[in-house]
Amino acid sequence: MTNPNKPTESGSASSRRYIVGQHLVFHAYGLWLPNDPRGSGSDEIRKQELEALGPVHTGRKVAQPPREELKRFYRQAASRLEFAPIWFDSAKRQAIGEAFFEVSRERQYTVWACAVLANHAHICIRRHKDGAERMWRLLAQASRNRIRLSADVADAHPVWSNRIYKVYLFTPVEILTRIRYIEQNPAREGSQPQQWDFVSGYDGWPIRAAGKSAK
Repeated sequence: MTNPNKPTESGSASSRRYIVGQHLVFHAYGLWLPNDPRGSGSDEIRKQELEALGPVHTGRKVAQPPREELKRFYRQAASRLEFAPIWFDSAKRQAIGEAFFEVSRERQYTVWACAVLANHAHICIRRHKDGAERMWRLLAQASRNRIRLSADVADAHPVWSNRIYKVYLFTPVEILTRIRYIEQNPAREGSQPQQWDFVSGYDGWPIRAAGKSAK
């Protein structure tokens, strides 16, 4: 099956889809497993101990399971994990944001939206020579290192799931839709809106840039 989020790599120049940006998602370790009853972005179970919990369902299920079923699943999963699942309190969320800032400044990333939640994080970021997977890895590693400085997190703790989740964005409308979605995430878990110094407002790039160069 063709991945609709993957840019075309063959055909004429006019047929190729130009990536404007990426929506990157970071899942906390042990809190969104491949065979999660809600569905996941995975297509395989890499840890044999988890296979007994159920099959993989790729993509978000239309009918979501009851909360009690989800809790039961993760109670059973906890004993099969190498490390304890990790939740991010306000101090850890701040540390993650600071790590994202440092990487963005060093690599000169343009970030249009960011939300760091209790068990995952979102970032909407302009296309860059690093590519989506490299950006994800650099941001994950920097924030992982920062979180490991916490007294209650072991040096070997993965912090994040190793599964890279990325969605390519091709139009300003898609960018704006993702920005709104990310900005609304804190409210969904009962938190206050988040403001990060490294986030810049979306200016319509690359359409605005093309208009300026034509003048």
